[in-house]
Amino acid sequence: MAEKKWMPRWFYQLASPRWCYDITGKLLPIFAIAALLTLVVGTVWALAFAPADYQQGNSFRIIYIHVPASILAQSCYMLMAVAGAIGLIWKMKIADMVAKCCAPIGASIAILSLATGAIWGKPTWGSWWVWDARLTSMLILFFLYLGIIALNSAIESERTAAQSTAVLALVGLVNIPIIKYSVDWWNTLHQPATFTLTERPAMPSEMWLPLLVMVIGFYCFFAVAMMLRLRNEIIQRERRSSWVRALMAN
Repeated sequence: MAEKKWMPRWFYQLASPRWCYDITGKLLPIFAIAALLTLVVGTVWALAFAPADYQQGNSFRIIYIHVPASILAQSCYMLMAVAGAIGLIWKMKIADMVAKCCAPIGASIAILSLATGAIWGKPTWGSWWVWDARLTSMLILFFLYLGIIALNSAIESERTAAQSTAVLALVGLVNIPIIKYSVDWWNTLHQPATFTLTERPAMPSEMWLPLLVMVIGFYCFFAVAMMLRLRNEIIQRERRSSWVRALMAN
């Protein structure tokens, strides 16, 4: 009797670069349309219809870029670490590719979070930058992304590079709860979380609903960017396989 598989079928299918390439090709237009719609609706809603903050006025509107970027930068890192762990344990080539593709996207999102935070901090705190616990831990996250990108580039062997970056990503996971709970653990200038899944938002609904739409839009945009990079990575690594040669010929 064959041994019963305890993982879902799609998990094993993901080990196939060709299957992953095909399924991402089908998902790309869906997420591209979703990203375009949610980002356009969220931006117009946030800038034209959301009320101004009673303390910060219109300067608070940068929250609609800063908060989604901050959340996504952390989520992208967690995905990279999980993919790295899967690559280490099950030696999945696709997981290694996902981890590699996450790093430059995550670094870009992290720098967007830091830049928008600095722009928001100037009128709010009177300074572009302070060595606040939340800001410092976000800066460390950005440097972790850069370190993983550099390590990937420095090691010629794809397998060795994947293993090394996976270990670094897993070690760096300790920074994620520090980012999240820094405002609770230390006395910081940074405001508490704008909204969470377990508590009622502190903002009125006409402010946090467009923020939620922007968060969804950022995640859809990340999915598009991730799938595009992943498909390119698959083609590059599998360029000698018959199915890629047939694809290129067509």
